[in-house]
Amino acid sequence: MNKIAAIVEPVVKAMGFELVRVKMIGGSEEPTLQVMAERPDTRQLTIDDCAEISRALDEPLEAADPIEHAYRLEVSSPGIDRPLTRLQDYADWQGHLARITLEAKHEGQKKFKGNIDGVDMDTRLVALTDDHEKEHSIPFDLIEDAKLLFTDKLLQETQPLSAEGAEEINEEEGNDNG
Repeated sequence: MNKIAAIVEPVVKAMGFELVRVKMIGGSEEPTLQVMAERPDTRQLTIDDCAEISRALDEPLEAADPIEHAYRLEVSSPGIDRPLTRLQDYADWQGHLARITLEAKHEGQKKFKGNIDGVDMDTRLVALTDDHEKEHSIPFDLIEDAKLLFTDKLLQETQPLSAEGAEEINEEEGNDNG
């Protein structure tokens, strides 16, 4: 994936977006190259943003041909229960519930679930407190997969982001009725 990310990231950055993740998903019959990006100001993407990124990636991906077989390209926003892929994500989403899976056991386990307490950028450790109030220091380099878990608090804090445009729709509906 690093080879593909090296092709995708400069294109996405040049457009003013941040790359969140590049991942191959699906089986061998219908593989999908998932490119997840966000606007730095809203941490989301609109449908138009996704289409624009998809069009911009067509030529560089076709020219480099980094995937040996046919695939589908999917460009998406990280959504509310977003993956945590960068060290900065853990700092940005401090105080929220996350599920983390490691490549190898640490502190006797591979899976952790708890509130993100913060991150030490120098030591690259993610601080997490689990449901039993036990604190864990998880090496970022051991993290295989992580994502925020949907909670009322997360919904409340991201609501203005996920409801973008809702006011315009309500105002238009109000004009039709009045």
